[in-house]
Amino acid sequence: MRKSLIVLLASLLLTLVVSACSGGSGTSGNGGNAANPGNSADSSAGDGGGASQGSQEITVWAWDPNFNIAALNLAKERYEAKHPDVKVNIVEYAQDDIVQKLNTGLNSGTTKGLPNIVLIEDYRAQNFLQAYPDAFRDMSDVIKAEDFAEYKIGPTSYNGKQYGVPFDSGATGLYVRTDYLEQAGYTLDDVTNIDWNQYIEIGKKIKEVTGKDMLTQDPNDLGLIRVMAQSAGEWYLKEDGKTPNLADNPVIKEALETYKAMFDANIVKMNSDWSQFLAAFNNGDVATVPTGNWITPSVKAEASQSGKWAVVPTPKLAGSTNSVNASSLGGSSWYVMNLDGQDAAANFLAETFGSDSEFYSLLLEKIGAIGSLKAASSGSAYDKADDFFGGQKIYADFAKWTEEVPKVNYGLHTYAIEDILVIEVQNYLNGKDVDSVMRDAQAQAESQLQ
Repeated sequence: MRKSLIVLLASLLLTLVVSACSGGSGTSGNGGNAANPGNSADSSAGDGGGASQGSQEITVWAWDPNFNIAALNLAKERYEAKHPDVKVNIVEYAQDDIVQKLNTGLNSGTTKGLPNIVLIEDYRAQNFLQAYPDAFRDMSDVIKAEDFAEYKIGPTSYNGKQYGVPFDSGATGLYVRTDYLEQAGYTLDDVTNIDWNQYIEIGKKIKEVTGKDMLTQDPNDLGLIRVMAQSAGEWYLKEDGKTPNLADNPVIKEALETYKAMFDANIVKMNSDWSQFLAAFNNGDVATVPTGNWITPSVKAEASQSGKWAVVPTPKLAGSTNSVNASSLGGSSWYVMNLDGQDAAANFLAETFGSDSEFYSLLLEKIGAIGSLKAASSGSAYDKADDFFGGQKIYADFAKWTEEVPKVNYGLHTYAIEDILVIEVQNYLNGKDVDSVMRDAQAQAESQLQ
């Protein structure tokens, strides 16, 4: 009797052990959520085609509910319809919070709590890729760099490897109130393919006749300086992406002089935050908005202004022979973290943002997002006339301008240098000599960025 009981207990114990070993095959509630990578089911997604047993979860971090999050939701819906065994979890954070969380996690040496996919602004990408090259998955095997706008490849690649999946085009345009132009005696031709000096002169006339400022600016946001610099193929840094290139840089000098000339001409309406920026054109207080194409949904948000707007190429620098009527502002790309779940995450991006031109047409129709995938620009959605912009095919125009944006190396220190420049630009606007401004900014950058 005693022997039979021992055999029975041993049999029960063996059954429990086998059951425990087979019960964690991707069926956990956390799946492949990076918040709990120990429960990942990545072994079932090793072929890059999504999970074949159990379920696989992918967690994505991004910001901006009306743009990036909206794009993710469309990608999620499209992808999960074909891969019902994969669940995409979208987590919204402010961009600054994402940067802080990434730095904190990667500096700690642990991937716990990090997502499978993260959106990183192009200006910041090299900081992460060069500081933490092993933290991100090389995507060279699932996307082709040549399929995207050339200027997006520099920020998203490192040491010959393509880490980022380029997303939105930051191609800029000059949004123009055509009614204000007409009141001042101008036509769209008068503001097409012009330089910034011409822009300022037109702005003076519009202000004289209509009382409206030409543009709105937050003096603590130097985005317009970036636009001017990239239009001439220059940046705050040398080609190595590390060495400050401010003093004796003729393009940066002309950009600063042009910026000050706008304020001196009294054609700038000051703003101090995003909401005031939007209000300036939604309320009809400015005649133009020189910025990235991502502003289109915000311009169209004021339905009463339908038919009163057009978009023309961005003005260029007058004194730089290399400056063109095309530039970029902002823009971001997707990165897969090098942790459990990376193959399923890579496949999600490959099938959506990495190759699906029909998906990009949907993005354009639903949220006005212009991607940097070259094949997408041939879609019918890009050739659609927009009544809000007087029947102009603005998306086809932006697609064309995207191809003309000069490629520059944003490098490691864009925002660190702008922290210095913001103070020096204020000094410049208040009377400091421009050459002294550039020399002092250069010296500070060299001291701080060693």
